[in-house]
Amino acid sequence: MNASITLSQKQLSEFLLNVAVVRPVFIWGPPGIGKSALVQNFANEIGMPCISLLGSQLAPEDLIGVPQIVDGCSRFCPPVSIARKSPYCLFLDELNACSHEVQKAFYSLIHERRIGEYVLPEGSVVIGAGNRTQDSAIVKPMSSALINRMIHVHLRVSHRDWLDWAGANNIHPLIMQYIQNRPDHLWTQPPKHEETFSSPRSWHMLSDALGEYGEQVGRRSAPDSRFRVSFARACRTVQSLC
Repeated sequence: MNASITLSQKQLSEFLLNVAVVRPVFIWGPPGIGKSALVQNFANEIGMPCISLLGSQLAPEDLIGVPQIVDGCSRFCPPVSIARKSPYCLFLDELNACSHEVQKAFYSLIHERRIGEYVLPEGSVVIGAGNRTQDSAIVKPMSSALINRMIHVHLRVSHRDWLDWAGANNIHPLIMQYIQNRPDHLWTQPPKHEETFSSPRSWHMLSDALGEYGEQVGRRSAPDSRFRVSFARACRTVQSLC
C-alpha cells in the first residue's frame, strides 16, 4: 500500500502524540528501520505500558479468547494480556502478516476498541505496523475493511534523525563517523533473494559487536590505511551476519 503521508522518525513521534491518541494508526515501512522502537518510545512518553501482539504468530482465539461457561451461559474470555483495567498502548506488530481470519478478529478491536464484551480502558491507544510487499517480507493482502479502520503513514529513514538517536544511545563512534560520511549506506532496499542488507537495526548490531572488541578496533597505531582496512573488514564481517 502507498500511504499518502511519509514521515521521518522525529516527525512520526510528533504525529503519534497528536493523532494516535484519538485514532488508530498504521505504520508502513521496511524491516529494521525502528518502527517497533518508535512505538515503544511513544508509549513511554505518554506514560503507558506497551503491549505487543505479533500478527504473524496469532490465531483468532489469541484475540477473542475461548468460550467458557459463566452463570450457565457461554461467553468468550479475552486473553489476560489484553484484558486490562488501566489504559495502555496496544501495538499490533506485523498486522498485515496475519491470516484473514485473524484480520477479521481485529475489526472490532481497532474500530470499536472492544473484543466481545470486553472494552479497552478509556484512553487506550491502538497502533499497527507492518512491512510492504516490495520488502520481500511476510506480507498478506490487508482487507479493505481493515485498511479503512486506520490512518496510514509511511516511515522513511532519515540519517540525521538516526544520528541524533545514535548519539544518545551509545552507538559506536566509528559507526556514527561512517554514516556521517556515507548516509546513503544507512539503509538499502531489501534484496529479492536471501541476502543481507543495511538497515538502522543492522548498524546497531554492528555497533554492539564493535563495542565487544574494545579499544583494539579504534586504535590507530599504524598508518590510517591499515585502520580503514581493519574497520572495513569488521563492517563486512558483522554486516554479513545481520
